[in-house]
Amino acid sequence: MKTEVELLASYWTFAGGALPHTGREYSTFDFQDRVRAMARAGFTGMGLWHADLEHVLQQRTLQEMKQILDDHGVRHVEVEFLGDWFLDGERKRKSDVQKQKLLAAAETLHAHHLKVGDFYHERFSMPQVIESFARLCADAAAHGTKVGFEVMPFAMIDTLPDALTMVRGAGAKNGGICFDLWHLAKMGVPSEELRKFPGEFLVSVELNDGTFQAPWSLHKDTVNHRRFCGEGEFDVKGFVKVFQELGYPGPWGIEVLSEYIRDWPLEKVAAHAFQTTLRQFRP
Repeated sequence: MKTEVELLASYWTFAGGALPHTGREYSTFDFQDRVRAMARAGFTGMGLWHADLEHVLQQRTLQEMKQILDDHGVRHVEVEFLGDWFLDGERKRKSDVQKQKLLAAAETLHAHHLKVGDFYHERFSMPQVIESFARLCADAAAHGTKVGFEVMPFAMIDTLPDALTMVRGAGAKNGGICFDLWHLAKMGVPSEELRKFPGEFLVSVELNDGTFQAPWSLHKDTVNHRRFCGEGEFDVKGFVKVFQELGYPGPWGIEVLSEYIRDWPLEKVAAHAFQTTLRQFRP
């Protein structure tokens, strides 16, 4: 299927029975099968999670992965997730090891960007974070890729103004923000604030849907109860329009973490994700 809108199949939508924040985060679907199903559905981009990348590399090289992507016309790649990059000590040391692996993959796979952030509301000082983000962007530039910080209610930086302070302070041409509709809706960020965002710091946009209130915790809501676009309460079309007005060209990610779809066949997930997302770009 051909379309002017370029959609990226974000990792967790196609992770099958993988469970976030556990020891079983790699996809239950084979890499080549995923790429084939995504391409057939119409996707031109694909996301890779660090644990899944490590699992795939047990059977294939990065060069082989790149060839599979090329063979199926998948030209946009997102590599995630790097945490602890702004800390000190042992966690920072482990993060640096992970960083080198992810940047090597990003270079070989010609990744659109590396997604970074924090899940633990760690304490931080803005000068240290700015310096750390600048160094991270410099490392990524040497590998030919961008760095996108994902603003989340769980992160050490959990407001758009503070995130903008960080990327502006770093002053890196390849550094900016990843916007996920889910997190922004849960944080209550108004469209008016998004419209003021400087386009030069816009790295990626992810779409999904959900409810504003839930009977379970925000964590459980986030990893188990997201919905496909148009199947919840969020104004997905309005969100898309804001970023189109900001000049974002794509690719547009579709990230749905849901216990409901973890046993769906791969082809069903791919087709439903593509079709429901594409509708958000139509009048």
